[in-house]
Amino acid sequence: MSTHPDANRGTRLSAPSQLEHRRWWHTLFPPVEPALVASPPPLTPPTVSFRQDVPQPILVPAKGDAFDFRLHVVYLWRAQHMTFEELRFRAERYLGWAGGIVRERAVDLAREHEPHRSHELERALNNRLVGQRWPRDESLPHFGVQVRVSPDERVRERLRPYWEERIKLECDHELQKIRARQADDLTRRWCAVLQALEDDPVTAHAARLTGEQFAEVFRRYVEERRGTVPELVTLLREAVRGHNDLGLGPSEYTQAWDAALRSYERQHGFVERVS
Repeated sequence: MSTHPDANRGTRLSAPSQLEHRRWWHTLFPPVEPALVASPPPLTPPTVSFRQDVPQPILVPAKGDAFDFRLHVVYLWRAQHMTFEELRFRAERYLGWAGGIVRERAVDLAREHEPHRSHELERALNNRLVGQRWPRDESLPHFGVQVRVSPDERVRERLRPYWEERIKLECDHELQKIRARQADDLTRRWCAVLQALEDDPVTAHAARLTGEQFAEVFRRYVEERRGTVPELVTLLREAVRGHNDLGLGPSEYTQAWDAALRSYERQHGFVERVS
């Protein structure tokens, strides 16, 4: 039997006390289970877009094949899982292929339009291309198209004199309309002035205060008006007498003529009554 003391005895005796101490601590402060963190939803890859303006137009024949339409094309590329530089490189690489697609869909439509109808072709072609994309697989980079159409340069030169003349005619027409409106307004104002002055006995003398030219015009106006009044009164009297000579008796027609005659006589100072 060994007489040396066991060196590990103290360690073995202190172990139960540490375990009991841990249990006592957990009794007062139970450990908290870690909460389960939900994994985030998968991120949607961002969409990259690239607008490609083609400097060189695509030529397609117009009706009659004597002139060409010039198609100025803009491609709008879109892609996912791709950087902007990668998409731009792909667009430049497939530029010829994209131009072939546009030309193929424009040739037959262009031959239905006359060389000077570029705006009509532009509208029809964009209506055909709207909503389409190539390639059709959504997972691949794809492009849409917008087109602006201009006529052949030779057609533009021939259209220029036509539009210059048309612009001149429309401007002259608008100018004449403005002059007519102003003349009509001025005439109505002078008519109102002359009618107002004619009823005033002192206007012949007051007109001289406004200027010799106006006074002369006003004098002639009054003389002409007074010269036509007797002629009209005579015409009315003869009309009334003519109906009475026929022995038709009073009627609405003769009464209307007689009323007009009496009113005109009173207005212009004729006191003579119809016999």
